Amino acid sequence: MKKELLIASALVGSMGLAGVAEAATASFSGNVRNGVSGSDVDSTTNATHSADQKSSLSFSVSETTDSGTKISTGFSITDEGVDDAGNPSGIALTFTDGSSLTLIEAGNAATGRIASVPGASGEQGISAVAASANAAPTAITWGSTSDNVGFTYTSAADALGVEGLTFGVSAAFGDDTDGTLSSTAETSYSAGVTYTTTAGDTTVTIGGGFINADDSNRMTINDKTDVIMMSATAATGDLTLGVGFGSGSGIDGDTTEIDSAQIMTAGASYVSGDLTMSIGMVDSEAKDGTEGNNGTNTDALESISGSVDYAVASGVTATIGYTDVSASNENASVSGNSGSAWYIGANISF
Repeated sequence: MKKELLIASALVGSMGLAGVAEAATASFSGNVRNGVSGSDVDSTTNATHSADQKSSLSFSVSETTDSGTKISTGFSITDEGVDDAGNPSGIALTFTDGSSLTLIEAGNAATGRIASVPGASGEQGISAVAASANAAPTAITWGSTSDNVGFTYTSAADALGVEGLTFGVSAAFGDDTDGTLSSTAETSYSAGVTYTTTAGDTTVTIGGGFINADDSNRMTINDKTDVIMMSATAATGDLTLGVGFGSGSGIDGDTTEIDSAQIMTAGASYVSGDLTMSIGMVDSEAKDGTEGNNGTNTDALESISGSVDYAVASGVTATIGYTDVSASNENASVSGNSGSAWYIGANISF
């Protein structure tokens, strides 16, 4: 009887252990940003200012298999002050050779391969521009879109035997019902390449790629997005210079056709001890039209921004930023969307 009890206890214990998985490793990160922002648009004589408060909190979860493959995902609670609870990221597999495969919420490989052009930090901006019908892009990644059912494969460093080369390819597959009032990305494809090399004391990074996605709106002429993007940076010591370019067509919102969109960005940053000084500019334009019609009149956007960041303590950065914006819609300058803006605040990250 004693032997049978021991065997029974062992079976119960092993069955119980088989049904319990050890928890994966989790970590969290985020920030709290507090400051004051102000603007002075050309259409009014009185400048305005207000408190600017934002926060973010996200969790990362990962574990490594016995074969060395890292499996990771995560979710966010809030993103820049916007309720983002329950929004999970995709699943990323990082292999032992350094390559990775992202599943779900993937499909825009090009955006991860461009070189990061320096630009001003801070929360300053003319809010009327974002709320207006101005179709001019504000970033070279403006056409980034895909259905969540997709993948992105990113190569290991020194891909294809070329030192400094990394590439990525992706695809996503939507099955939304074709309609006439809404627009979503159907089948999309993207690819991008990054190449980094050194010339003396300077590190040069060049990146670029394309994104193409079908449109679920059967009444539109354009694809949901059909864009190319490229950029380059040169870093020498504490100084970094960069320039970027993007071009293409797409659908803005659900029904606005965007044609002949072009954007150029340029910037520089210099680090001196705890200070980082940055400047950036944007010059862009696009033609927009109603659903089923080619774009005719041109919207344009020009801005130049500067900022100074000071590392007060570990995880604490104080920022002063300034932006000057000039915007036009349908070939006509819009004074309510043009003017200057500033920001003074601090960011505490953890």
